[in-house]
Amino acid sequence: MKLRIKGDSLRLRLMRGEVATLAATGSLSESMRLPGASLTYTIYTSENATEISARLLDNILEVSLPDAVVQYWANSDEISLSARHGPVSILIEKDFACLTPREGEDDSDAFPHPDKVVCD
Repeated sequence: MKLRIKGDSLRLRLMRGEVATLAATGSLSESMRLPGASLTYTIYTSENATEISARLLDNILEVSLPDAVVQYWANSDEISLSARHGPVSILIEKDFACLTPREGEDDSDAFPHPDKVVCD
């Protein structure tokens, strides 16, 4: 799972296996270890959730999604889920393989790219 934060914008990209895991188990989590601290980012589903939301609590960034929305998204050709939660814009995307292979980038579990995807 890739995380990008820019200003009040939060973007998560999930590979095929991660989308399948989220749909099957209801959660994914990654951690970034820093000297003396860590940042964990978690995405999870909830049957009670009515909207996509995000919060930061004790160095854990949590993104919550309605379970029904994730089940539909995981089994469809829909590319992304998006929402605004307060001032934060949230975008969750299926991660596509790059058009041009890049050194150090493993696209083996990426979704096949549509012809016009530009990687950044």
